[in-house]
Amino acid sequence: MTTPKITLHTYFRSSCSARLRIALSLKSLPYTSIPINLLKNEQSSPQNTARNPSATVPTLIIEYPDPTQPPVSITQSLAALEFLEDAFPNNGPPLLPPVSNPTHRALVRSLSTIIACDIQPVTNLRILKRLAPLGIDRTAWSKGLIEDGFRAYEALIKDSAGRFSVGDSITMADVCLVPAVWGAQRVDVEVETLFPVIARVFRALEGERAVREGHWRGQGDTPEEFRDGDKQ
Repeated sequence: MTTPKITLHTYFRSSCSARLRIALSLKSLPYTSIPINLLKNEQSSPQNTARNPSATVPTLIIEYPDPTQPPVSITQSLAALEFLEDAFPNNGPPLLPPVSNPTHRALVRSLSTIIACDIQPVTNLRILKRLAPLGIDRTAWSKGLIEDGFRAYEALIKDSAGRFSVGDSITMADVCLVPAVWGAQRVDVEVETLFPVIARVFRALEGERAVREGHWRGQGDTPEEFRDGDKQ
């Protein structure tokens, strides 16, 4: 079967985009990266809102060689991760535990949702911009809410974690966790001290090729000053 053309509209520091960069690498699926600069408000351009009415990134577009098969456009990262697993089940490691283990599948989805719903929104640029007129310290605000989310994640993986969040195989939960830790590091959350299980899993994930390839410091649109280990 011919691999379809895959395009990812992304931003180097977007945690949602990073989830898909890591997953596409895990699945060994080549893709074209098209940067959308959030600081220049390119996400609100007519071109981007036409493909993504939420005026966000990422947008994952799949175009098939068969002209009778319409292209697929997905504008939410968790839905895109599920699609990649369903559409390419034989590529790379499975992002979800087997159907025969519904308990672990539900756990992976719960962990992913903690990241996507409880943690990521408080680091979203659109949300943070709305804090400024209120006189709120956005770093302190984000830090406290990230810690709340990590506290829940840590409690759930205390018994399930092996090398990764659920056992010894990378899952969708880990793909979501990595960018969340990157974001936590930017606001000085003491991950190693407060969340030892998350920290251990994250260290294991850092050694994975797909994580290194998806790292925000190494993307085509990463500014030069953020490369080579400079402080976030």
